[in-house]
Amino acid sequence: MGGEAGQGLGLRVLQIHTRYREPGGEDTVAATEAALLRRAGHDVVQHAPRNPHGALAAGAALALSAWNPFAAREVAALVERQRPDVAHVHNTWFASTVSVVAALAARGVPVVVTLHNYRLVCANAMLHRDGRPCEDCVGRLPWPAVRHRCYRGSLPASLAAATAVAADRRTWASAVDVFLVLSDFARERFVRAGLPAGRLRVTPNVVADPGPRPQPPSRSGTVVFAGRLSPEKGVDVLLDAWARAAPPGLELLVVGDGPARAALQPRAPAGVTFTGRLAPDEVSALLRRARAAVLPSLWYEGQPMIVLEAFSAGLPVVGSDLGGIPELLAGQGDGWLAAPGDADAWAAALARLRDDDLVDAAGAAARRTWQQRHSPEAGLRALEAAYAQAQARRRA
Repeated sequence: MGGEAGQGLGLRVLQIHTRYREPGGEDTVAATEAALLRRAGHDVVQHAPRNPHGALAAGAALALSAWNPFAAREVAALVERQRPDVAHVHNTWFASTVSVVAALAARGVPVVVTLHNYRLVCANAMLHRDGRPCEDCVGRLPWPAVRHRCYRGSLPASLAAATAVAADRRTWASAVDVFLVLSDFARERFVRAGLPAGRLRVTPNVVADPGPRPQPPSRSGTVVFAGRLSPEKGVDVLLDAWARAAPPGLELLVVGDGPARAALQPRAPAGVTFTGRLAPDEVSALLRRARAAVLPSLWYEGQPMIVLEAFSAGLPVVGSDLGGIPELLAGQGDGWLAAPGDADAWAAALARLRDDDLVDAAGAAARRTWQQRHSPEAGLRALEAAYAQAQARRRA
C-alpha cells in the first residue's frame, strides 16, 4: 500500500464511476476530481463501466440492480492488480450496484462514496414526485415508490429500483468509511434515512478557474439558464416570470436540451432565446460575459455545476428557495432566492437584476465563494482529508 493523504505522499486512488448513458454533471465531477488528484501527485486508476444501451441489455442489468456479482468480481480483480490505498466511488447505478462497494471493503480497501443524489433513499434519486418534493421513502422502506411508479413511470422498473434501495442499505452503512454529501440539507436527509452521521462529510464540488472577467456583470444584459430541459427544472415558471417582469434591456438565454423543449420553446416571450445545447467552452465564455444566471428548480438539486461555473466567473445566481440551494447561494447576501414554482416571486427576483450595484456586489461575493469552497485548491484539501479519514477508520 502507498502513503497517506495529508503527509505529502502520493496515494493510489481507485475511482469507480458507472457512466450514464447521457453524460451529465456527475461524469464531469468524476473527471474533474481525477485530473485534480493527478496534478497533486496522486496516482488515479479509473474504472468507468457504462450503463448498457438497448432494451434487452438494460433490462438484464436492471434485473441485477440490487446486486451484480459480475461487477463485484471485476472490481475484486482490479483491486488485486492495482492495490489501491483508497477507493472513491461516485455512481454505481445501475450496472455496478453496491456489490462493488462490498468487494472493496472485503479486501480491506478504505472506501469513500460521493452521494451526488438521493439514490440511496429514493428510487428515482430525486426526492421528487408529481411536480413537487417527496420524502415518503426517507427513513422507511421505499415501497411507496412502487405504488407511484417513481422510476421512469414503470411498475417493473420501479420495483427493481425500490428493491435495490431496500436491499442496499445495510451494505452501504457497513462497507463505506466516509460518505461525501453536497450540503447540510442533504446530510440531514441521509441521517434520517439511517446512515451514520459521523461518516457523512459535507464536501462541495469544484470547478476550474475560467480567468478574469472582461467586464463587470452589470455591463451585460444577458441572463442565463443552462441545464436539462425537463419539468423539474422549472423553466416553465421562469418563462411566465420573464413575461411578467419584462426586464427592460435584458435578454434571457435558455441553454440546453431535453424532453420539455418542444413544449417550452413555443411559449417563449419576447426577450427569450433558446440556444439548444452548447459545448462546455461556449457555456464558460457565455457566463464570463453575462449579467446573471438563474436556477428555478422545483426539486432538491444536489450542486449544479452551472452554479459553480457561474461563481467562478464572478456571476450572481438567482435560485429557488428549496433544498440545498439556499446554502449554495448564501454568500451572495439577501434577495437572491425566490419561492419555487411561484411566477410572481420569480418576476420580482428578475426585476431586481436591473440594479447594477446589486448585481456587481453579488458577483464579487460569488467569486469569493468559489475561491473559498469550490476552487481546485479547496477541493483537493477536502478530498485528501476525506481519504485520510477513510484510511484511519479502515485501520481501526
